[in-house]
Amino acid sequence: MSIQIGDYQLKSQVLLAPMAGTSDKPFRSICRAQGAALTTSEMVVIQHHLLNTNKSKHRLDFTGEPAPISIQIAGSEADELAHSAQQALTFGADIIDINMGCPAKKVCNKAAGSALMQGEDLVKDILNSVVNAVDIPVTLKMRTGWNITNKNAPTIAKIAQDAGIKMLSVHGRTREDKYSGMAEYDTINTVKSQVSIPVIANGDITSAEKAKQVLDYTSADGVMVGRATQGNPWIIHEIDYFLKNGKNAPQIPLEVKKQTILDHIAQIHVFYGEKLGTQLSRKHIFWYATHLDKQSGQSFWKKVNKITDHKLQYQLLEEFLQSL
Repeated sequence: MSIQIGDYQLKSQVLLAPMAGTSDKPFRSICRAQGAALTTSEMVVIQHHLLNTNKSKHRLDFTGEPAPISIQIAGSEADELAHSAQQALTFGADIIDINMGCPAKKVCNKAAGSALMQGEDLVKDILNSVVNAVDIPVTLKMRTGWNITNKNAPTIAKIAQDAGIKMLSVHGRTREDKYSGMAEYDTINTVKSQVSIPVIANGDITSAEKAKQVLDYTSADGVMVGRATQGNPWIIHEIDYFLKNGKNAPQIPLEVKKQTILDHIAQIHVFYGEKLGTQLSRKHIFWYATHLDKQSGQSFWKKVNKITDHKLQYQLLEEFLQSL
């Protein structure tokens, strides 16, 4: 099954979820190499006064990335989001993704992210404004609803399709659930049955088998993997292989994984510069180390966590990986 977004035909059914603090340029590159059909940027608010901040400069750097480049925008008003969408074009966007999925307090307190799902009239205004502001495909990421008694994703899905949205990604939790409890897929199945545009299932997709079960259960067109990629970008290859071949992928040799990890950390140091790169590498090193070996990974983490020199950080990581 192939997923079509405007003129773009995706090469697999596995997409990387946009994650603030994770799906940056170095990580997108690692995940694309593992077979991710689409990697969406971290959420950005493209407003003039924010453009000169370091955070925005890094989040909006897509030089050398292959198409389609998908940029996720956030905001709470139709005009603001339409403006962000137009600005995203100047940074190379091929696809605009609207964030109505983030449950973070600092986002929801500004009535952005999943808080927007409370107001269906506002949703309609936003989607129409953004679609009309740009001539590239617009996609929407949302949750199942605001809370357990207000699962209005099916209604919003129809509003989105009518507005000209080209793809929906639905996280199987409400805004109130944040990331706790089990994701549910009944609502995603309902959404899929009511619209004809591609629907992507998201939430708790932690293995190739689970991805297949979720696709079968929801009839979704693809899966979007988020937190399960942290420390384990190879899960994308495993899911892609399983969906295409109906069996488990051959195990990736440990030596290959080690090289991927070192390449990723080196990319972070180059992309962010030595000081910031060393700080931002820490969480990835923690995820990788504990994924490969929980016990020795945690004790290694205590040793490497406070290191401020990028060369020493890399050297200690290399030694740890060699010891496995």
